[in-house]
Amino acid sequence: MAKPVGLHSPGLQRVLNVLRGEPLAGKYVLIEVTPHQCWQLARLSGIRGQAPIVLDTVFTDLLTAEREVFALRWREHVGQDLVLDGASW
Repeated sequence: MAKPVGLHSPGLQRVLNVLRGEPLAGKYVLIEVTPHQCWQLARLSGIRGQAPIVLDTVFTDLLTAEREVFALRWREHVGQDLVLDGASW
């Protein structure tokens, strides 16, 4: 969570590959609303040509947005909140 963008350890990269490889339907993604300034959380429909379902959550910091998407995808895959150092995401 300290460095959501860039190179990752081999173990974390394997986790990311699994989370990124999940089916598209319902997958959490970020939509860039304002270039390099504002991103909105959305979920993919899984149907080619159908727009994502845009959610109410808006971010003004890309790193925070990336952390949130990781935590949401983790919860979808594992069925539990991501807990690191006693803090829940």
